[in-house]
Amino acid sequence: MSKRVIISETPFVDVEFQRSALEESGVELDVRETHTETAVAEALGEADALVADVHTPVTADTLEDADDLRLIARAGTGFDNVDVGAADDRDVYVTNVPDYCTDEVATHALGLLLACRRRIPAFDREIRDGEWSWETERPMRRVPGSTLGLVSFGGIARRLAEYVEGFDLDLLVYDPYVDESVVEEYGARSVEFPELLEESDAVSIHAPLTEETRGLFDADAFERLPEHAVVVNVGRGGIIDEADLATALNNGEIAAAGLDVLEEEPPGETPLRGLENVVITPHSGWHSLEAHDDLNRTIARQLEQALAGEKPDHAIDPEPWT
Repeated sequence: MSKRVIISETPFVDVEFQRSALEESGVELDVRETHTETAVAEALGEADALVADVHTPVTADTLEDADDLRLIARAGTGFDNVDVGAADDRDVYVTNVPDYCTDEVATHALGLLLACRRRIPAFDREIRDGEWSWETERPMRRVPGSTLGLVSFGGIARRLAEYVEGFDLDLLVYDPYVDESVVEEYGARSVEFPELLEESDAVSIHAPLTEETRGLFDADAFERLPEHAVVVNVGRGGIIDEADLATALNNGEIAAAGLDVLEEEPPGETPLRGLENVVITPHSGWHSLEAHDDLNRTIARQLEQALAGEKPDHAIDPEPWT
């Protein structure tokens, strides 16, 4: 009897690649848009495995009738849209692809930091509008010799720490789940969150979206940062309160922000759109041809393993999420 794999969204999943990779396993691929819990519940009731993107809500309710489901494969790194605990209760593996875009996102974070610090997009816009002036309302500060704070210290943040080694930066890390000895291996120092804010000239956010991190960067956090600080977010949009960020930028509490993720994607009427001191990219930090290929190869491998009754390589430990 063939196995049915439902692919919920296709922006990042190469359907033909998956079909070719799984054809010898007798797998039937079913591609459908599942952006509501009702649609997800219907799909899971018919699936042996689900390939889910970020807009696919997998909750305890959607899993109620998923009797044959073996795997929820997140087509990406973050999995905050999947109830890992509820899946574990039903003996369903949840996997992600943790390292397919480490270099891309670390590079993107560095690019946003430099673009904000050196005011590159703003200068470009002004020249296109017929202006020619190196002067700015805020003094531009030298990057080498400054302090970079990293919020969360997983693979991407560690790669960024390696990238900036030649910039002669002091590195601070806030991550209560990473041992201090690991942080020290990268020439960084572990600190509590308030200290990171108060001592950092720039902050790069790499954390997942959890109850602990949701709204972590609020009005109080922006008040603690120096007025010349730059905030970069390549983690999840909900970590920053966008209304508070807009207020901080408008009031000169911080200098600039570089954002690859937003609370709502694509954004609605966010106050950040019209601000000169914000650089926004469309959640593109992950993207390269190589990363896209790595993503699809890893997804296919997780499907093969789970459907063969094996534990997938990138099965997520449910304990921290239950």
